[in-house]
Amino acid sequence: MNIPENLKYTNDHEWVKVDGNIGTIGVTDFAQGELGDVIYVDINASDDVSKGDSCGTIEAVKTVSDVFTPVSGKIIEVNTKINDNPAIVNKDPYGEGWMLKIELSNPDELNELLSYENYKELVGA
Repeated sequence: MNIPENLKYTNDHEWVKVDGNIGTIGVTDFAQGELGDVIYVDINASDDVSKGDSCGTIEAVKTVSDVFTPVSGKIIEVNTKINDNPAIVNKDPYGEGWMLKIELSNPDELNELLSYENYKELVGA
């Protein structure tokens, strides 16, 4: 299982990579593995979101799951590549399989997310 050290994580298995005041968000390798083959991704491109809001769904052979925003802010970009080829989420969840980018409105929320060590412990890695 791949768990990059430079990201922040949620208990719901989303990750955030921060660059300045922009957070790139996706689902973790653990999450995509639990879901199975991803067949459909629907990310809502609404403007402002609050931490914990559902921002879309990810559908796999096994189940449908909500994708939650780990931070508050304004959605500035949605990865449309995963609409056309949702299997990217399985193949490269931390790279090409990212889901959305948010301009952070409250960077202090990042302190409430899990570190690499805490997430590793959560998933038993």
